[in-house]
Amino acid sequence: MHLKRLSLVNYKSFESKTLEFNPVINCLVGENGVGKTNILDAIYHLSFGKSYFNPVSTQNIKHGTDFFVIEGEFEKEDKNEKIVCSFKKGLKKVIKRNGKAYGRFSNHIGFLPLVIISPADRDLIIEGSDTRRKFIDGVISQSDKDYLQTLIEYNKVLAQRNSLLKYFVANTTFSGDTLSIYNQQLHEKGSIIHRKRQQFLEDFIPIFKEQYQNISEKEEYINLKYDSKLSENTLMELLETALEKDRILQYTSVGIHKDDLDFSIAGHPIKKFGSQGQQKSFLIALKLAQFHFIKAQSKTTPILLMDDIFDKLDERRVSHIVSLVEKEHFGQLFISDTHVDRTEKVVKSIHQDYKIFTL
Repeated sequence: MHLKRLSLVNYKSFESKTLEFNPVINCLVGENGVGKTNILDAIYHLSFGKSYFNPVSTQNIKHGTDFFVIEGEFEKEDKNEKIVCSFKKGLKKVIKRNGKAYGRFSNHIGFLPLVIISPADRDLIIEGSDTRRKFIDGVISQSDKDYLQTLIEYNKVLAQRNSLLKYFVANTTFSGDTLSIYNQQLHEKGSIIHRKRQQFLEDFIPIFKEQYQNISEKEEYINLKYDSKLSENTLMELLETALEKDRILQYTSVGIHKDDLDFSIAGHPIKKFGSQGQQKSFLIALKLAQFHFIKAQSKTTPILLMDDIFDKLDERRVSHIVSLVEKEHFGQLFISDTHVDRTEKVVKSIHQDYKIFTL
C-alpha cells in the first residue's frame, strides 16, 4: 500500500497544495515553519480521521477560512482508493472512500494502516496515563474493529454512569438498582477490553524489546508493564468497593479507563532516570514495534511517517534506524528534516528509490 497523491485546500498553513509521491521514500525538507509536519499530519488525518497534533477540527482550518479538504489517492492491493476528509465550521466532519461517506468514522480505522514517529511522542513519557492508554487503544484498534467498538460502548456507558452519580447528588437521591445496570455493562465491556490489552502486550513487549536493542546497539534493560487493577479483581468487585468514593467524587474512579503503562530502564522510571537519547530510542522502539505488530495483524504494510527524525538523535543513529527500513521491507516512508544534505546522505546510503520535496 502507498499514497500516490495528496491534495490540500485550506489545511493548516496551506491554502492549496498538491504533491505526487514516490512509492518508497519521500523526504520533506525546509526551514522550521514551512509546513513539513502539516503535510505529514494531513496524511495521518486521512488514515485516522483526525489530526495527530491537534484533534480540534476547527483549529486545523487555515486562518481566515471556514473549511478544509484533504484528498489522498492510494494504491492498495492493486486497487486505487480515493479518500477525502473535509470539514466546515458548524458542520460535522465527513470522510469519504471512493465517493461514499462513512456512516461511522470507526469503520474507516485500520483501512489505511499508518504509524507516525514524532518529537510530540515524548508526551507518552511525560504526560498522564490517558496518553498511554490512547497509544494502546490506537494500536489494537487498527487491526481489531470489535475492540474499537467495545471501547466506544464502554466510554458511552461510563459517561452515563458518571451523569447518574451527579444526578444522585443534585437531587439528593440514590438508586442502587439503576446503578447496578451500568455496573454490569461496564463489567462486561471492561473485562473484554482488559483481556485484549493483556493479550496485546504479551505479543507486543518482546517486539518492543527487540526493536530497542536494534536502535540503541546497547544491552540496556528496558521494560514496559501493564498497570491495571483488573489484574487482581473483577471490575464488578472494584465498582462495588469504590461505590461510596464514587458517590462523593460524582464520577467512576475505577475501571479500564484508569489503566496505565509503566515505562522503565534498569528497573527505574524512564521519565526520571532515562537520558534524552534513551527516551528517544525508547519511543522510536515503541513506534517501530507498533509498525511490526500492525503489519503482522493486518497483513498490510503500514505507511511510516518520521517527523523531524534528527531531533535528539545523531546522524549515525538515524542512519542506523533508516537502514532497518531497508532490511525489514517497510514499504512507503516519509521523512521530514530541516537539512536537505543531511537527509539525502542518509537516504542515499540505503540504496532505495526516493524523492525530495523542498518546501
